[in-house]
Parts: sequence; C-alpha cells; structure tokens
Amino acid sequence: QVQLVESGGGLVQPGGSLRLSCAASGGIFRIYAMGWYRQAPGKQRDLVATITSSGNTNYTGSVKGRFTISRDNAKNTVYLQMNSLKPEDTAVYYCNADVRLLSGRSDYWGQGTQVTVSS
Repeated sequence: QVQLVESGGGLVQPGGSLRLSCAASGGIFRIYAMGWYRQAPGKQRDLVATITSSGNTNYTGSVKGRFTISRDNAKNTVYLQMNSLKPEDTAVYYCNADVRLLSGRSDYWGQGTQVTVSS
C-alpha cells in the first residue's frame, strides 16, 4: 500500500522560512508528477506547486518567487522550500503523487501537515 509521509510543518513568523518534505513508499514502480496542495479553514484545497519526474515545475501565482518545489527521484521524495512566508500561507499542506504500481496507476495523498504563519 502506498504511503506518503509529510514532515516539516510548524509555526513561523511572517517573513520566515519552512521546508516541507514528503516521502513515498510501498510497492512503487514509478512516480510521475508530485505536488503540494493546501487547504485553509473553510476553503477548498488548492494547488501550490507541482513537479514532473523530469523536473518541470508549476506554481500558483501567489507563491511564485517565494516557494521552490524539488524532488529526489532516488528517494521518492518531494520538497517544498517556503521563504518569505505570509499569514495568508497558513493552511494544512498536502502532498500528492501520481504513482504507478505493478497493479496499475493511481493518485495518492499524504495526511497533511499544518503550517501556521503568525507573529
């Protein structure tokens, strides 16, 4: 069974930085795109950034220039470096991966990690 385990969330002051990690494991044959999404209280889950297996990236407009997504294919891990954090970045951040197993291909989600930006 595929598991995505996130880490790195926490409380940070405005202007600060955090680095999120998400490691995938469990019968994986190949991982295609990986990404980060976030969900603030009372709002829908929105895309933050995605990265393909070849390293092509895509960001939502509000994080461009502040966040950087990267991945280590050998470790099946995706990262999100978040700089110049703002209160409006406060949300639960979820990792997503498009995974091929021997039995087929499916989308998987992590359990979420809380990021709170506050003074």
